[in-house]
Amino acid sequence: LSMARFMRLIVFFDLPVDTSKDRKNYRKFRKFLLSNGYIMMQESVYSKLCLNASVVESALKALKKNKPPKGMVQALEITERQYAAINFIVGEHTSEFLDTDERLVIL
Repeated sequence: LSMARFMRLIVFFDLPVDTSKDRKNYRKFRKFLLSNGYIMMQESVYSKLCLNASVVESALKALKKNKPPKGMVQALEITERQYAAINFIVGEHTSEFLDTDERLVIL
């Protein structure tokens, strides 16, 4: 499979955590992201590898359906090639999850 067809959906969010209800909504949204294949890039920045544009559209619909009642949530769709070209100014990419477009091999 060519890397050119893969897309990456990056979700940025800033949610209030002032009240216990706010914190519950924050935890619920974060749990939704993790259970739907998003990985944390930074605090409040998550990304998901998508096979094609129709998967991105489906992921966007699910985000809209599961959006928190308050705060800001933004989604950016980029190609996997663009995502792979991220420049790390300070720090380096670390992930405890498989975050690649390579085929999954179970050992």
